Amino acid sequence: MVQTIGTNVDNISTKPSNDYFVKRIITLLLIISSCSPKVLPPDPEALKPAWLKDQPYQNGYYTGIGHSTKDATNNYIQAAKKSALDDLVSQIKVNISSTSVLSQLEVNKKLQEQYEQIIQTTAADEIEEFELVDAWEDAGNYWVYYRLSISRYRQIKEEQKRNATLLASDYFKKAREAEKANQRLQAISFYFQAFRSLEKYLGEAIRITIDEKEILLVNEIYASIQSLLDRIQLTVDPAEIMVNRRINQSDRQVIAKALYKDIDQSTNQLPLSASFEKGEGDVFPTYKADDRGQAQILINKIGSRDLEQTVVVKVDIDALSGASSSPIYALIAKTLHLPQTQVILKVQRPVVYMTSNEKSLGYQKSNDQISNKLRNLLANNGFEFTDNRRDADLLFDVQADAEKGSVSGSIYITYLTSTIKVTAAKGGKEIYATTLDRIKGYGLDFDKSSIDAYNKALESLEKDKIKELLNTVLQ
Repeated sequence: MVQTIGTNVDNISTKPSNDYFVKRIITLLLIISSCSPKVLPPDPEALKPAWLKDQPYQNGYYTGIGHSTKDATNNYIQAAKKSALDDLVSQIKVNISSTSVLSQLEVNKKLQEQYEQIIQTTAADEIEEFELVDAWEDAGNYWVYYRLSISRYRQIKEEQKRNATLLASDYFKKAREAEKANQRLQAISFYFQAFRSLEKYLGEAIRITIDEKEILLVNEIYASIQSLLDRIQLTVDPAEIMVNRRINQSDRQVIAKALYKDIDQSTNQLPLSASFEKGEGDVFPTYKADDRGQAQILINKIGSRDLEQTVVVKVDIDALSGASSSPIYALIAKTLHLPQTQVILKVQRPVVYMTSNEKSLGYQKSNDQISNKLRNLLANNGFEFTDNRRDADLLFDVQADAEKGSVSGSIYITYLTSTIKVTAAKGGKEIYATTLDRIKGYGLDFDKSSIDAYNKALESLEKDKIKELLNTVLQ
């Protein structure tokens, strides 16, 4: 029997496989991706608000933009706020009236410029009722935007000025009453209190009426202070003295005298100050005149070798006014003409007689290095020298010797010890002594190490000892 072999079409599958569908989907996604536009990261500048791109302007407002970096070492929010307020305040102009006290004192506009700078510097700390408009930040920066109503700012300033004027007027009246009672120092104190009440308004012409008379208040306060100062006369007795640089050898006293020249009356309790105007030295800085209007000026030290020097005695305006830390006060106080006088010092140089005995390894040195160095240092500081012991003010004695130490290999060591003594010629009292103790020298033999020790001693004398010596000897 023959079997027929045929093809069963129904048994052959015509459906696509799963891999086929996956490949088609991937291909489709790639096609879609290639046809879609690329998504770009946002532009940082485009994200910034408009007020950062252009300086904002709002009608009726002062505006300020502040910035600070975020560096983890500061309060960046407060720093940005201060920056914004400084920017805001820079838009507020200081107007100087032609009749103000500043204009009366001005010579070359420098005073006005300094005053305006002080006002601008302090204004940001005193400004009120500003408001936050917006803030913006990124990863490393912080910006802030503030504004201040111009009308409200002016309203606040006017109110502050009215209150200051009332307070100043009260002090001014008290000063006038004290002046009428011949309590002049008290009057000056009241005038200064009135002045400080109005120091933020020195550029303005503030008018008030007192005793049915209109006055420019700040101008009148300043003029009254200067008028009272002009009535004070200072003198010193003696006006010129001979003084030794060893100040304790000078027994002349300097007495400052103060009086009101218009009524020939002593100015008791008047505060005074003293300072070197020419030369250099220590003078006790502050005094108060006694009931006779006198004060003894204490000159403690003369530090300059100039043969003529000057100490100025003047009215201590800070003590008289009740010193203020205000930079405006300091600025105006410099314009006052203060009563002053001066004492001329004719300076005598101390005369030195010097003896010395310097050795090296027990033998006398041919060159006295330490005493010669000391002589040069003293000469450079205004001392003179004599070969006659009887003409001297000071007796200097120098002793030195370098002794052998140990030997380490090829290195030889010596130890130098030196003493310097200073004695007052009159009375024979020792006033200074010092020792350069066991200064170590090194060399290839003992002679060379002795030289090294002496050189180190000279260096120590110049760097360490001479200042101490001068401070003691010149007292």
